Amino acid sequence: MDRELAPELISQTRRKSWLIGVAVAAGLLAAIIGLQSLLQTSVEATRIRTAMAQVGPVENTLNATGEVVPAFEQIIASPIRASIRRVLLTPGTRVRPGQAILELDKSMTQIEYERMQDKLALKRNGVDQLRMKLDKDFYDADIKDKIKSLNINRLRAVLNDTRRLQRVGGSTQEDVTKAENDLKIAELEKQQLENDLSYNRQSMGASLRESALQAQIEEKNVHELAQKLRQADIIADRPGVLTWVNEHIGTAVNEGEILARLADLGSFRVEASCSDIYAEQVKTGLPVIVKVNETALRGLITQVKPAVQNGVVQFAVQLDDNHHSSLRPNQKVEVFIVTNRVARAVRVANGPAFKGKRKQFVFVMTGENQASRREVELGLSNFDWVEIKSGVQVGDRVILTDLSEYEHLNQLTIDPKP
Repeated sequence: MDRELAPELISQTRRKSWLIGVAVAAGLLAAIIGLQSLLQTSVEATRIRTAMAQVGPVENTLNATGEVVPAFEQIIASPIRASIRRVLLTPGTRVRPGQAILELDKSMTQIEYERMQDKLALKRNGVDQLRMKLDKDFYDADIKDKIKSLNINRLRAVLNDTRRLQRVGGSTQEDVTKAENDLKIAELEKQQLENDLSYNRQSMGASLRESALQAQIEEKNVHELAQKLRQADIIADRPGVLTWVNEHIGTAVNEGEILARLADLGSFRVEASCSDIYAEQVKTGLPVIVKVNETALRGLITQVKPAVQNGVVQFAVQLDDNHHSSLRPNQKVEVFIVTNRVARAVRVANGPAFKGKRKQFVFVMTGENQASRREVELGLSNFDWVEIKSGVQVGDRVILTDLSEYEHLNQLTIDPKP
């Protein structure tokens, strides 16, 4: 005999049926929507952007970033050890030649300058004393030489007298020999004196030259310190803008320590960098395009730094027009390195439709409201243009909008309705 089913089992069975029905309906709806999208063959005209294929130059570029900096920046360093007494100008101030920037406390250097002046005076006085001593020694030696000459003349006369007396029996041979020896001794002493005089003359002359040279060295040191003291008046020697200044009043600064930076804002250059994957392609002399807002400026790479830091290659760009009104210091700019160029190529304005592949599909307008899919071969490209080697002719209007969702279609209708 049949038994009646429990109400809970009946309710559970009904719920399962409803759930299965809902799932099937949802699947059918998704399939219908997907089929409709596959079957969709039109796109609104307001969604697309087109460009005409034309003949012109195309440059292949590598992307980089840069910063505009002054072409020339003067570093003003402290010429002496001193301390900062007053800061007269602040960063950003335009300065004129001769305008004071800051004031240093030069008192210690001034004392050192005066001490060196005294030392120089002592050196000069020592030279004068040595010269007087040498003059006296030369005079005394000359007098002694003259006395020796007179003594030799006297001994020669004595020898002659002794010889005459010997001939008449008034003296002996011993007396003659003694007179001869006295004369020879006097002549040898005179020779020794003249030799000493010549040596002393050369030696004392060398001493005098040495002392004079030491005095000249001291004099140059004094002149050098005097020049440093004049330079310690920190003033601008050219027009420009003060980009940095040491504003710590009372701080001690050493000789050679930077006090201020003065930039010439009449001309600029670009310090740029790019990924090290382009390291082998970035070379000195390559042309570049620098985009400053909507302005494109041309230039050349003048220096490539040899070291790669943090995966970045750094290089400097000299602009052809480094006085352009759009340039501002510390301004961030886009830099494009030109690695190749075709003078006459079929080109189209760059847009989202181009994915960077050598071969791809694009849509080309074939009528007022019709576009057809074409396979194109791409060549060089940059931020403005793409070279098309095949698939598009001059005068064709190419859709630049990304229409990847319609790549399965050979023909596409452009719906003019808004």
